[in-house]
Formats: sequence, structure tokens, C-alpha cells
Amino acid sequence: MSGSGTTAGDDPLQTAVWRLRSRGCWTDAAALIAPHAADPAAALERAGLLVERCLFTAEGWADAEDALRTAEAVARNDEERGGAACERGRLAYAATRLGVRDRADEARSALGRAAALLAPASPGRPLLDFRRGLVAEHIADSPQAALAAYRRAHEGAAAQGDTLLLSFTWLHQAGLALRDGELAEARHGFSESLRIREELGYLIGTAPALAALADCEPEPEAGRLRAEAGRLFRLLGGVPVWLAGQLATTVPGQASSRTGPSAQPKPAA
Repeated sequence: MSGSGTTAGDDPLQTAVWRLRSRGCWTDAAALIAPHAADPAAALERAGLLVERCLFTAEGWADAEDALRTAEAVARNDEERGGAACERGRLAYAATRLGVRDRADEARSALGRAAALLAPASPGRPLLDFRRGLVAEHIADSPQAALAAYRRAHEGAAAQGDTLLLSFTWLHQAGLALRDGELAEARHGFSESLRIREELGYLIGTAPALAALADCEPEPEAGRLRAEAGRLFRLLGGVPVWLAGQLATTVPGQASSRTGPSAQPKPAA
């Protein structure tokens, strides 16, 4: 899933789905698509919404599994089967990263299956590359492989005009730069990710981008960014859940006690 519903030319259904998704109302968005779930594209989109809900809330695993099984069942060709495999890999990755259950082998297997099914020029390739980068970075602990995958995803997203995916690739490439002490490069990437998300109105992804940028800024700017991230986090009912530990270390008006970018997991937002 990428930026569906964010452009003026999109149909009313996709616009409504995007507005709900961007505010963390994944179940409501999926319900809008449910009547069309016999269509492979709609089934895959519905599964993607419910998998994303798991990643941000650590809830709804059974619903996501059911939606994935539907998407797999109605897939008719390699492109559709590859898309479903890519979503299954993301669900397994989310379960592993959030400590729900170790599904690392399933994540690798599903994404490998997606790579075999999707043609090199497939529109789904950039998203697959991005998710393989997540597995390389956070499960295999291979930052070099992750960076190569993020760069492929970034180039593909730019070529396809997938602005939302670009916000993710900017964010995660910047995270690796910060890990290597490249503050200027990290600041640029985090700033680009934040700019895109604010322009798109992607509210559920704005707080993580603000918090990430704060890691590159001196006080008092860092404190201001974290305070704004905390405000959005509370406004959205504590989503994403994995940001809570990071923001809890910040007291309004004081510097954060975090010591580095690895202090709190950042699954994919």
C-alpha cells in the first residue's frame, strides 16, 4: 500500500479510504472495501490496511490473517500472488519486531516468494524492496543490505511517483545515516520524510517523523519537535504504540533522556 487517495484524480472510495487510513481508522477503511473483496486488488488493499493496523497498534492479528487468506485465495496471477506474499511478509515482520511471536523465517520466506513472483518492472517492486530492507536491518542486522534495498525502493518510488513510499525510504535511510553518525544526512532525510507526510496529511506517520528529526537537532528545537510528536501521539489515541517508550522519556520543557536512535524500536513508520 502506498499513497492511494491522496491525489485529486482518485475516486471517492479511495479518497475516503485514504482519509480514514491516514488518521489510524484502519478497521473503518477496510470496511469500506469489504463489499468488493472478491476483486483481487480490493482484497489485497483490505489486507494491507489490516496488516498496517497490526504494525501501528499491535492488535487485530486474527483479522489481518483472515484478510490475507482471502487475498491469497482470490489472486489470479503472479502479480496478485506476489502482492499477497509481500503483505504476508510484512505481517510476519510486524509480529517479530513487536515481540508478539517470532516469525522471522516466515517473513523472509514470504518476501522471497514475492520477489520470485513479481516481475522486475512490477509496480509492487519498490514496496517489496523497502520491506526486504526492513527485514535486513531489524531482523538480519545487516545495515549494508538494508541500505541497498532502501535505495532501490527509493529510486522505484520516485520513478512511480509514489510520494508516501518516498517518505518511508527517506526516513529509514536517514535512520541508518544517524546510526553511522552522519548527522547532516540524517537531518535531511528526516526533514524530507516529515515534509512529505505533512503535505499528504499522513497524520499517523507524522509523530514518528517528528521524533526522528528531534534526534538530529540541538535543544531547544529537539524538545519542541518531541513535544509536537507527543501531542499528535495523544491526539491519535497512542498510535503508533511503539513510540510510547520514546516519548515517555521527554518531559515538556526538558531535554529527552534518550541516548541514541536504537533506544526504542521503530518498525516501519
